[in-house]
Amino acid sequence: MKLRFCHVNFNVLDLKKSMDFYEEALGLKEERRITSEDFIIVYLGDGQTDFLLELTWLKERTEPYDLGEQEFHLAFYAKNFEGARAFHREKGWVCFENEEMGIYFIQDPDGYWLEVLPEKES
Repeated sequence: MKLRFCHVNFNVLDLKKSMDFYEEALGLKEERRITSEDFIIVYLGDGQTDFLLELTWLKERTEPYDLGEQEFHLAFYAKNFEGARAFHREKGWVCFENEEMGIYFIQDPDGYWLEVLPEKES
């Protein structure tokens, strides 16, 4: 059996703030949304791949989500790694750097960690 990647979900407290962050920090834009009485789900994509990040906003939720010890994360390639890192540092989003591995992490408004790696050369 072969499966194909569909999406990853993050629950968020402030949908607009999260959408703004993901567009500014990583270039992800809304591709579609589902609205119900109790929640809104927005799918963000990069416009080039099938990758989708699903942001779920539960209308009644008021407390931050427990994210454990940051043992999970999403990873993104940056074509201009140094430029991306400089931009993310300037914005104050860099939460961890590993110079030895050549990677760094940024943190979204809800505390999710996002790894940024230099794009692999083909």
